[in-house]
Amino acid sequence: MIIEQIKNGKLNEEFRFTVDVAASDDNHKTAFYYTEDENGLVQDWSEESVWCNPPYGRGIKDWVEKAAAEQSSGTVVMLIPARTDTAWFHDYIYGRAEIRFIRGRLKFGGHKNAAPFPNMIVIWRNL
Repeated sequence: MIIEQIKNGKLNEEFRFTVDVAASDDNHKTAFYYTEDENGLVQDWSEESVWCNPPYGRGIKDWVEKAAAEQSSGTVVMLIPARTDTAWFHDYIYGRAEIRFIRGRLKFGGHKNAAPFPNMIVIWRNL
């Protein structure tokens, strides 16, 4: 169900994204977006409804930490690996954000094979 929501824009309908903070000219989900050169991590996300599918890898902690810090002034929705055993999951997500686990494995960019890990949608809201 979540996969369909990503593909058909239902998440955008729900959250009305105003900025994609980890995008490229080829894959941005909103009219306003930050590319790697503009470094979404150093940009102000306050008062925004943010979509973020950050680069996967060790740097993901920085994106998750930034999202948690921004929740007091806006909404951040992030598609990330479901790494429930990591410190960043426990420090910045568990108990602080809504988690929607994705059933099955995602296929990115039209690749034939699915990702070798599960994913989740994490939502930090201005409470």
